[in-house]
Amino acid sequence: MGELFKTLEPPDNFLLSAAEGWLGLGDAQSALAELDQIQPHQGTHLEVLLVLWRVHSELKQWDRGVEAGQTLVEVHPELVNGWILRSFALHELKQTHSALSLLLPAFDNFPGSCTIPYNLACYCAQLNQLDDARAWLKKAAVANHTYVRLNAKTDPDLIPLRDSLDEIL
Repeated sequence: MGELFKTLEPPDNFLLSAAEGWLGLGDAQSALAELDQIQPHQGTHLEVLLVLWRVHSELKQWDRGVEAGQTLVEVHPELVNGWILRSFALHELKQTHSALSLLLPAFDNFPGSCTIPYNLACYCAQLNQLDDARAWLKKAAVANHTYVRLNAKTDPDLIPLRDSLDEIL
């Protein structure tokens, strides 16, 4: 566990902080420039990868978001983040079949997660696998009913289920 949460040393920690600051100011391009200066051997550091994914998300560079998510899964498979972020980026690239198939194994690895079954429900709904979508949404609601109830009714990915949400939840 110590290695997983190892802090970055100067100057990389300052560059990461600067990147987060630029993101906070809405300047993802400047954030990326800061991240590009981080020493290459720190490129797989958890915090660096998470900020890198956020930058690519802001810039709508979903292919690079998939890469960051994939690296997260490879380097930190015990953390849920990479699994979710990789599939989210794939879905944004309209590769929803891949998003679904790559996120499915994570459900067993992270049984308490609400986000995994919720996203699986979204992907299934978009693929017109409505029975599966309903089943996943029910599992998400078991994990966090309040979150699912608040979000499902306005989530565009769940429009195919909109008429049956009250009976699902």
